[in-house]
Amino acid sequence: MKIAITVLASFLLWCTAVQAQEPFYKGKTITIIVGTKAGDVYDLYPRMLSEYLTKYIPGNPNVIIQNVPGAASLIAANQVYNVAKPDGLTIGAIYPALYFEQLIKRPEVKFEWTKFGWIGSTVTSNHLMYMRSDTKYKSFEDVHKASSAPKCGATGVTSTGYYMPKLVQEATGAKFDIVSGYVSGQDIDLAVERGELQCRAFTITAYFAREPFITWRKKSFAHVLFQTGQKPDRRVKDAPTIHQLMDKYKTPEGVRSLAKVILASGEFGRPLVTPPGVPADRLKILRDAFDKSVNDPGIKADAEKRRLEMDPASGAELESLAKEVMSSTPDVVQRVQKLLGK
Repeated sequence: MKIAITVLASFLLWCTAVQAQEPFYKGKTITIIVGTKAGDVYDLYPRMLSEYLTKYIPGNPNVIIQNVPGAASLIAANQVYNVAKPDGLTIGAIYPALYFEQLIKRPEVKFEWTKFGWIGSTVTSNHLMYMRSDTKYKSFEDVHKASSAPKCGATGVTSTGYYMPKLVQEATGAKFDIVSGYVSGQDIDLAVERGELQCRAFTITAYFAREPFITWRKKSFAHVLFQTGQKPDRRVKDAPTIHQLMDKYKTPEGVRSLAKVILASGEFGRPLVTPPGVPADRLKILRDAFDKSVNDPGIKADAEKRRLEMDPASGAELESLAKEVMSSTPDVVQRVQKLLGK
């Protein structure tokens, strides 16, 4: 009897040791919750990345996409932060400017920006505004001197479509009529095609990555009014940057400080996050897998085929940036509140 007990105990110890040696992610599934509709560029990046993450995560888990669109990805962010278990099996692909919502203390916000687990971002997001070419707004100066403002679409206040026109309006005095509440960027573009809207601000990457913009450019359906990078993007080199506009219209220092905080959203790019409280070793695994994935020659080739730019930022860089923007001065926070209509 003693021999049998000893054998059983040894067997159980052996099983425990084998299980301890197996990677945590083996046989498991990671879900990436994407805060937009399928097919949006915010969706294309995590879908492409998911094909490589499994290769670099020990245990080679399955990686699936779940789309949770709405409210400029605020719904998805709240879900990741509050509902998902902090076990390293849920990742959020959310909008980069959601920290605005926390800065102005909107009650719908159920997260703390600095407490997300930051995995990384696939690309820095400079922005532009396109305008239908059959409107009277042929240049930015036309908007600036117009008696009536063009109608631009947005999904929510933390979408580029909302805050970028607002920022430019604050900095230069040019007026934009922003129609908010669209479910996705694709819905805004359809509204532009129908003539309900004339303009939209969003990322330069998206404008050159997919339809309808490829066809629009061929047919000269739209043109670019302005862009946000420090230097003009070579593809829209004739469109003024927001920095050039601020110089031209003599934007005061207080508004320039506001612009610095707002434009930091471009540095967050297309962030991937985990819920707070994910064990440090699992967050490190995800960060390492992300870093290896975005440097894989295969993903670079895939990105080029899909017209998706790659300019990645690490989780550590995003974590530091999150702390920086959330430590904004009361004056800047007040300006953000005013800008977003709080």
